[in-house]
Amino acid sequence: MDMFEAPNWDERYTGDGRIWSGEPNPQLVAEASGLTPGTALDLGCGEGGDVIWLARNGWRTTGADFSRNGLARAARHAEQAGVADRTDWWEVDARTFAADGRQYDLVTTHFLHPPDGGMVDVTRRLSSAVAPGGHLLVVGHAPSETFTQLATSQRDAMFLAADLIPALPDDFETLVVEERPRTATRDGRTFEIADATLLARRRA
Repeated sequence: MDMFEAPNWDERYTGDGRIWSGEPNPQLVAEASGLTPGTALDLGCGEGGDVIWLARNGWRTTGADFSRNGLARAARHAEQAGVADRTDWWEVDARTFAADGRQYDLVTTHFLHPPDGGMVDVTRRLSSAVAPGGHLLVVGHAPSETFTQLATSQRDAMFLAADLIPALPDDFETLVVEERPRTATRDGRTFEIADATLLARRRA
């Protein structure tokens, strides 16, 4: 089954066990902690860890994902965390995302890796949802030898932060364009990876 398509993720989110840790992504914490809370959109929200963290920190947050089962899990977790009244949910595929007039003070996505260099187009689509004076935060896996166990299509979907700059409209200024080193632990193994991190602000 194609890992880039919704049915695969619906299958992964079937059942009771958590897929992810439930903790917020570290680059979100690093960058959003210094922002004034307002409205936020998290695209590719999965089980809702980032949505819940934002809501707990005063943001009115919309979690968006193309997996209906993932969104259902996220909504349950938000209710359990006591922030259901500060969260909304939106079933949408990042590759066809259209803001349609919706605007947010923070638009963020973490570890979304559409195939064939598709993250540039996704970034362009997301930029249209950023309100004047608002921020866009895009984080993904930078290419690394660490990921040799992954399929070629998965490795090819990784990107550097600078790869996304051409997607930004002229009224955006870049604030962070870098690969940030991070220590990760998976299946009892600790290794070094790098988060491709792009933070940009739309001029007011």
